[in-house]
Amino acid sequence: MIEKNLEIDNTDLKILSLLMQDANMAYTEIGKRIFVSGGTVHVRMNKLKQMGIVRGSQLVIDHAKLGWDISAFLGIYLDKSSLYEEVSRQLERIPEVVNVHYTTGIYSIFAKIVCRDTQHLREVLHDKIQKVSGIQRTETFISLEESVNRPIPFGDVKE
Repeated sequence: MIEKNLEIDNTDLKILSLLMQDANMAYTEIGKRIFVSGGTVHVRMNKLKQMGIVRGSQLVIDHAKLGWDISAFLGIYLDKSSLYEEVSRQLERIPEVVNVHYTTGIYSIFAKIVCRDTQHLREVLHDKIQKVSGIQRTETFISLEESVNRPIPFGDVKE
């Protein structure tokens, strides 16, 4: 159970919303926009980290501009669904695998991989993923374009 002082309120949601738009925004700037002090933002961010709501931050890279032009999604069939944790650990060791989801439906796992080109994709599929113990087979879907990639809009913050 969460302690009373560790509840989330609208101010917390506004802070999260602004940081999801720009993770580099200074706490003082956030404070100005939502009418609290920078110190208040700092304290609240520490609380959100302590609660596990904020688990870190990431630098968002345009992979294609660095020569990694292929994004693909894999529907993965497992020999047995009980193998998910072990297969997931093995997939985590493959650098090109950027997301792994345990799913309902026809696939046990749905994963995203990023590769330099189709040759690299073939190598990752054939030499790495197909050799993971517990994977029965995969279906590959190449993304032609990503048109939406955004955070959930928490809080009602106007620019």
